[in-house]
Amino acid sequence: MKNLNSRKINKTALVSVIIPTLNRCSTLPRALNSVASQTFIPDEIIVVDNGSDDGTASMVKEKYPNIKLLYEPKQGVSAARNTGIFNSTGRFVALLDSDDAWSPLKLEKQIENLGKSKNRIIHTNEIWFKNEKQLNQRKKHKKRGGDVFFDCLPLCCISPSSVLIRKSLFDDVGKFDESLPVCEDYDFWLRVSCQEQVSFIEEPLTIKYGGHHDQLSKKYWGMDRFRVKAIEKLLLTTNLNSDQKVAAKIMLKKKLNILISGAKKRHNTNFVEIYSKKLERLEDLFC
Repeated sequence: MKNLNSRKINKTALVSVIIPTLNRCSTLPRALNSVASQTFIPDEIIVVDNGSDDGTASMVKEKYPNIKLLYEPKQGVSAARNTGIFNSTGRFVALLDSDDAWSPLKLEKQIENLGKSKNRIIHTNEIWFKNEKQLNQRKKHKKRGGDVFFDCLPLCCISPSSVLIRKSLFDDVGKFDESLPVCEDYDFWLRVSCQEQVSFIEEPLTIKYGGHHDQLSKKYWGMDRFRVKAIEKLLLTTNLNSDQKVAAKIMLKKKLNILISGAKKRHNTNFVEIYSKKLERLEDLFC
């Protein structure tokens, strides 16, 4: 394994790896070591500690002293990623969640592929593990490249840990929405895919680990609440073509009906009223 600590930071870095983390002292070394094992070594690794109190900062300083460590009060994963992007010097940005990892050829194959393309973003297929057992992905989670906007509407179909992005893309579509506690990646991929072609590597070069207690997807009920907010924002602020606008409205209506049905089962009359009013005003608001 290559020694991550022996890599000096280059002020004209080509690839910046950004790893947001919060109390993941036990899994962060796995992520960092997978970066160290890359056949294409990035020029800059940034760990953004989003308010950890489990000794994460001390561990990074002791074991990985040449990594750029940024510390900020707990503000959420979007803020942490945005801090890393803002402080990065690379022309390419690779995101990696602190509970995930990469196969050794991940960056090399992405750089080679993106270098031959006009596209500004590339992702890879994934291997999933939950509680140390490998999972088979469902058909709805199947990944691909090209025009993926319509694939992104039902659910998040690109993993942050799998992407390599030309930094100029953030200038055009913005960064991650810090008002969203979850589904921030869903929101971001909608903004990207409505105007960008996406490159894709079929080989599973990203390793996703699930099942742990602090996964954000387990923290919030009714995840479609946040997807509704993302679609509403997209319709109000983004110049979609006619097909995209129709598809977004159809998906918004579908997710509102799901939320209304769920709220009725929980006898939550307040949410039934809120989402029913949104449904009634859908055509007027997004004509």
